[in-house]
Amino acid sequence: MTADQIFHFRNMEIQSLLLAMGEQRSTESLFSLVVDRLSAFEEVSLVRIWLIKEGDICSSCLMADECPSRELCLHLVASAGHSSCNEALEWSRLDGKFKRFPMGVRKVGHIAATGQPVVVESIPEDSKWIAHPEWAKEEGINGFAGQPMRFHGEILGVLAVFTTTRINKPALDILHILANHAATALVNARAFEQIEDLKRQLEAENSLLREELSETSFYGGFIGRSLALQRIVQQIDLVAPTDANVLIQGESGTGKELVARELHQRSKRNNKPLIKVNCASVPKELFASEFFGHVKGAFTGAHVNREGKFGAANQGTLFLDEVGEIPLELQAQLLRVLQEGEYERIGEEKVRKVDVRVIAATNRDLQKEVEAGRFREDLYFRLNVFPITVPPLRARREDIAPLAEYFLKRSLKAMNRPALRFNPEQLAQLVEYNWQGNVRELQNIVERFAISSIAGAARVELFSGIGEESRSCSKPRVSDAGDAVLTEEEMIRLQENNIAKALARCKGKIYGPDGAAALLGLKPTTLSTRIRKMNIQRVAK
Repeated sequence: MTADQIFHFRNMEIQSLLLAMGEQRSTESLFSLVVDRLSAFEEVSLVRIWLIKEGDICSSCLMADECPSRELCLHLVASAGHSSCNEALEWSRLDGKFKRFPMGVRKVGHIAATGQPVVVESIPEDSKWIAHPEWAKEEGINGFAGQPMRFHGEILGVLAVFTTTRINKPALDILHILANHAATALVNARAFEQIEDLKRQLEAENSLLREELSETSFYGGFIGRSLALQRIVQQIDLVAPTDANVLIQGESGTGKELVARELHQRSKRNNKPLIKVNCASVPKELFASEFFGHVKGAFTGAHVNREGKFGAANQGTLFLDEVGEIPLELQAQLLRVLQEGEYERIGEEKVRKVDVRVIAATNRDLQKEVEAGRFREDLYFRLNVFPITVPPLRARREDIAPLAEYFLKRSLKAMNRPALRFNPEQLAQLVEYNWQGNVRELQNIVERFAISSIAGAARVELFSGIGEESRSCSKPRVSDAGDAVLTEEEMIRLQENNIAKALARCKGKIYGPDGAAALLGLKPTTLSTRIRKMNIQRVAK
């Protein structure tokens, strides 16, 4: 081709391109289609598309000194072409010198800022818009045309073409049509991508929620009457309506996840997802992927895009269970997203904004972990905005009997077995037990009791197989009467004797966590009524 030859588009190929552009469902495929089809014309050396986006590499941008504002700039999103000097050289890279153009700077920035095309019909005759005329001469490039991509009056980007021939008006008219059609196709493709993103996010949320439901053990809700439990409910009512981060502390099995779920349900985010992460189960090498996600091909094994837990929890709540297990060297990554509300997926330069309320839980004393240098102090303060401590079950014995009755009723119903209740002696055993495993252990023992109850509840050993050291608080059991059937009078005497023993053990006290009512698993008013009816003496010893 020579400089005096005229570049023109072949109508059939342009019509085919216009139709294909309207069928694209992703921006990536749209851009590839446009630059690949246009660069296939013999007269075209290079085709590029830039889009207007937020500035992202301002500190390292080669044109930073020329940038009038660090808010918006042009991002190179597609490039295709070939060198006439070196057939092996392809111009498809997006990370070269011109990967960013500040608004208003050079020819591309001028097109985006003014909305006016830039045309160089003959570079040898007019090279003021060409950054490297020597490159154009070496490659035999003689024409340039840059068109704004306009949609409903808004400039979305720039389509630029370098040709080996002169560019005439008919060719410019077609470029103008192509640029505007590309803008329309871009808006449509973005809409489809947004729909797909929402669909994937919903699928991810549903998958995570199904996974959590299948793994979650139900701790009986807020069942009980202890002052400690009332205090927890009051704290939840106080902090739930806010967006404050909450740190839930307590031994394993106390029901920290239940508190987190209740915080979410009583918050203004309750119509958005509650996403759980068990920090102890996340391998170090997968930490960033698990929390922030990755793009396809970011590393070996990354076969699909992954949303990440923060992305899935956007506008909702993220529950970081066992947060004290996060390795020290990885805690800075979590701190950044908590402080700035932004993160990047692995393999992606785009900075994503996120609005997440964080609830963390741990069975460790994080203050001591900070003092020992195993947990970042700044992260601890960021998480510990509002602390809630869930006391162990042995510190709220008033809740043991109602919880046990609830678990028993629930287990028997699930097994389709007849209803039954614990007898006073069994309830007393439960109340006296040491409960190192807390509510979770109580649920397990009650479920085992329900399974064994088919042989007769009165003869089931509640703590079979458990060492004496685990039940150091247990009171001595009254021996069973063998196979004998007790009369009603004998049953009443047995009950009187049991109440008398409870009163003696509690020194005549009925009310409170150390009272006889709690020991027997009865309401204090019920026990008082029975004491009066049975004429039992309350003698403090």
